[in-house]
Amino acid sequence: MTGLVHRAWSAARTAGAITPKTPAGYRFRLLGEGACLSFPPGAIFGEEWIEIGDRTLVGERVSISAGMGPGVDLGPHSIVRIGGGCSIGRGSHIVGHHSIDIGDDVFTGPYVYITDQNHVYDDPETPIGRQWPRNKAVVIGSGSWLGTGAVILPGTRIGRQSVVAGGAVVRGEFPDHCVIAGVPARIVRRYSPEDGWHTPGPADPNPLRALRPGA
Repeated sequence: MTGLVHRAWSAARTAGAITPKTPAGYRFRLLGEGACLSFPPGAIFGEEWIEIGDRTLVGERVSISAGMGPGVDLGPHSIVRIGGGCSIGRGSHIVGHHSIDIGDDVFTGPYVYITDQNHVYDDPETPIGRQWPRNKAVVIGSGSWLGTGAVILPGTRIGRQSVVAGGAVVRGEFPDHCVIAGVPARIVRRYSPEDGWHTPGPADPNPLRALRPGA
């Protein structure tokens, strides 16, 4: 009986996966060759404004959305763009309203959260959940790795070949080739041709740039 259940579940996973050749795959603005969204998926909507590149694997129960809900016209341009050769860990959420750009060969652990929208608290008398949210574009550079449970907040720009530690809460601008960790996240290691990987100090250019969003 156990073997039968396992075989049935394996068959369901195969049949339920979303690929460029399945009917659900046609709804995406782009779903590249060899790309696959594993079964069971999370919340997937706004596919017309979502692009996923070649050979990208999206794990089980990953939610990818564009807009506040299904059926909303978001204009002529894509909102969420995931490059080729990426691997998005199970249970992650990519929640786009304005612009999320994930480069090629980006890997994430499970339960990563990426969003370009956040609530505001400008009016102290209005419940925060009822105040109109604010959007700011997110960019994650090619070749980067995001550890388990990392949170990427609106306005974040992460350079190429960078590491985000598990559980980090990230907001701000970060250069190529750095290690980002903590709550709030900061640069804990950087790479330069002269010094290799090292702990940043006062001599590094803008070592605390990530703590000054928009600088």
